[in-house]
Amino acid sequence: MNRRELLGGLSGAALLGFSRPAVAAEPKLLTVSRRNLEVKGRAVSAYALLGPDGKPGLDLLLGEPFRVRVRNSTDSDTIVHWHGLTPPYGQDGVAMLGEDPISPGQSRDYDFPNTRSGTHWMHSHVGLQEQQLLAAPLIVRETAEPLFGDQEHVVLLHDFTFRDPRDILAELKAGGGAHAGHGMMNHSSMDHADMNHGGMNHGGMNQGGMGHMMGGMLNDVVYDAYLANDRTLDDPEIVTVEKAGTIRLRIINAAAASNMWIDLGGLEGELIAVDGNAIHPFRGSLFPIAIAQRADIRLTMPAAGGAFPVLFRPEGVAARTGILLASPGASIGKVAEEGDAPPPLDLGQELLYRAVAKLREEPVNRTEMLMLTGGGPDYTWGFNGKPMMHETLFTVREGERIAVMMHNMTGMAHPMHLHGHYFKVIAIGGTAIDGAIRDVVLVPPMQTVTVAFDADNPGSWAFHCHHLYHMNAGMMGSIAYTSAA
Repeated sequence: MNRRELLGGLSGAALLGFSRPAVAAEPKLLTVSRRNLEVKGRAVSAYALLGPDGKPGLDLLLGEPFRVRVRNSTDSDTIVHWHGLTPPYGQDGVAMLGEDPISPGQSRDYDFPNTRSGTHWMHSHVGLQEQQLLAAPLIVRETAEPLFGDQEHVVLLHDFTFRDPRDILAELKAGGGAHAGHGMMNHSSMDHADMNHGGMNHGGMNQGGMGHMMGGMLNDVVYDAYLANDRTLDDPEIVTVEKAGTIRLRIINAAAASNMWIDLGGLEGELIAVDGNAIHPFRGSLFPIAIAQRADIRLTMPAAGGAFPVLFRPEGVAARTGILLASPGASIGKVAEEGDAPPPLDLGQELLYRAVAKLREEPVNRTEMLMLTGGGPDYTWGFNGKPMMHETLFTVREGERIAVMMHNMTGMAHPMHLHGHYFKVIAIGGTAIDGAIRDVVLVPPMQTVTVAFDADNPGSWAFHCHHLYHMNAGMMGSIAYTSAA
């Protein structure tokens, strides 16, 4: 491994022993507020998460303490989760697990050492606010200037609906909406005689934004638009890149319920980090990015220049979003807002990712089995046959190395996220791998994925599906240390 491979996707301060003295400073102000934006010609109100410079999110330097004051300037309770960081228990930004929501007009301070560089993000962990765009980038850089002088650009992806997400969830739980057409449910617990086959709109499955594959379901929420940095392809963001210039795209899938493909089209790039953690560069032009995952891709513009779309294509639907990379003076053409519906995300590439960082040579103390279950007509999801919400899945002791084998018994994929820790993907199905280090891994229907993590952060930590509607319908538990509340 050469220096470029290591630094190009560097994450985790421990890799090169970065240390900088803590700087005494006032907390950085992060304001939760409302904003107006236009989507498909309609004015809409959404949440905003603005840093001290008035721009979305935070941009920090590795080594400085995470010292942030969250001010709730809305009329609703909220809280902000630092997705990708590993704070101490009680500062993770999750209501019901060590914290209460932040009331309207109130503020809360967070202050902890941060050792996690990389492409991260932050989002609400209250109800369905994330669907209403309460999310923003959280970038922790290893150096003040981009490595090797590369240009950088952050892309935050959303799936967007004009509807109130509470109405969507109520419709799903009542057996309606796109989920009424679900073709393959939890065979172990579902009474097929009670399926509402008459309510399935088979003729409109793909037209309505719902994709089916092999009897399973790709999407159970119909969206009005998909956004890249709040914009659709009828008015995409144009990023100027010099001819033969190199750019690092920090891509964050902040969608509530949409796994996507990153499609570089006529360009080829190197995936150098996933979920903020360096991998050995993986070259290609098409990369999967599940809900809540992040992907850092380095690519070089052709010497002749030009304009090149980078598309983000939700699985199973024709609609898409994207940005344009264009050299100075390049002719900019119109990019179609719809194309062929791509297939479901799979784990073919995940099998090939290899982390730069290595775990300490220690054995796994034990393996916990979790069955991902649910998805019946009442839209109840959960673990091991029952819905949960913050209940303890299993306990650990500090110092243990725990493997978690997740077996998806449902007809939908689940992007599984563990708070307060990172894990290593160690097996897909029956194939053992020396895989990537992540905080979100996709578990496709009827498949198993095994991860391992070190119990080094005492507390009670959320473990849940990051599909927002699945989580709010019961697929959220916790992992508790025996020495913690």
